[in-house]
Amino acid sequence: MKICAITMVYRDYWALDQWYRHYAKYLGAENLYVISHGVDPEIARICPEASIINIPREELKNFDRVRLRVINGIQSGLGNLYDWVIQTDADELVCFNPDTYSSFEEMFKTTKAPALFALGLNVAEVQGDTPLKPSDMALGHRSTACVTGNYSKAFAVRKSLPLRWHGVFCGYRKTDDFPFEMPDDVFYVHLKHANLEALAASNAVRQSVADSVGEDWNVNGWAKPDFHAERFFRKTAAAKELPWDEAVALGYEQIRDNPVRDPKRGIIKPPFINYVCRTTLPEWFREI
Repeated sequence: MKICAITMVYRDYWALDQWYRHYAKYLGAENLYVISHGVDPEIARICPEASIINIPREELKNFDRVRLRVINGIQSGLGNLYDWVIQTDADELVCFNPDTYSSFEEMFKTTKAPALFALGLNVAEVQGDTPLKPSDMALGHRSTACVTGNYSKAFAVRKSLPLRWHGVFCGYRKTDDFPFEMPDDVFYVHLKHANLEALAASNAVRQSVADSVGEDWNVNGWAKPDFHAERFFRKTAAAKELPWDEAVALGYEQIRDNPVRDPKRGIIKPPFINYVCRTTLPEWFREI
């Protein structure tokens, strides 16, 4: 079975390093594809064995829609060469329990679905956590996470199915029957808030981009990124805390059992439930 992973990035160097090391370990670096929004030699330094695809960075107005079309177009092409294409942002890692699956290939062999979703975990750096060193993998040093429907995204597809709005575009007449498959023990881990130093640098870039485009920029989380970060930490701290097994069970109950089927957009996606509960990650996350 042939599997690859693809992402698009602009100057989010710490997150990209996490993404590259994680997927290179499981898929091989030669099966990784990084779309660089603008030519940036640092991307190739961080991802020396990945395929780097440079695209122009000239017009940012409405770029979020353009970005979606570009990455889905490249993903569709890769679907002719690979059995499965994993697509995530640079600060998102798909992780599986090694006691359940030994590899992505083993996990993919358990399904006949055309796309897979994973239960979302928003990982946070909290008081008492040691600042990360450049060589550290975040999950080896962070254990606080919030179960989230917003990040229970579709992460892998067969062939040319486009990802859209955290879900899959399956066609306007297929939303009732399209499978919303979210396998046990597979998690969609969002690392944006796992490193406060990197978060500050990333937010500065996002604010600069939003300011340069002005009122035409409407990408959620880019305008006022510090506000969004403060709200995340406040709401995570206020969320109900549950042991891991109970937190996962509640997440599956609220998210996996309640997909959003939208025939007007032709998509199936997870429900927008951002703070289901707070939990502590089990030890196996430290080893992946």
